[in-house]
Amino acid sequence: MSTDWTQTPPMRASLIYLASPYSSPDPDVRERRFHAACDATVYLIKNGFCVFSPIVHSHPLAWSGLPWGDHDLWRDQDAPFLAACQRMIVLMLPGWQESEGVQDEIRDYQAAGKLIEYIEWPPKEKEEVWP
Repeated sequence: MSTDWTQTPPMRASLIYLASPYSSPDPDVRERRFHAACDATVYLIKNGFCVFSPIVHSHPLAWSGLPWGDHDLWRDQDAPFLAACQRMIVLMLPGWQESEGVQDEIRDYQAAGKLIEYIEWPPKEKEEVWP
């Protein structure tokens, strides 16, 4: 189900919403998901894409006092970014299909008729440097 998104020319005027799972009762899982989202965001930016990752943006805020498990709070915070982005890339980390947040984002994006792409992480060309 993965799209060859690397063959899509970078659109510097287009903003990509990087959807990825986060919530888990296990703080180690949340931390690993955060780092994967950071790595994917950096990878996309280095390849010429303009990216917003709600996990990269929100994880430090959760550590600074906002509740990590408040789905409604984060959905409300992310909704304007989701609406502003022209493309969505779903980071297919373990748990993405079960993630309430990711599935809500996909539904909202599909309803708006916007392009959704799916990538497995890490990409093949990055596997040798993936921890």
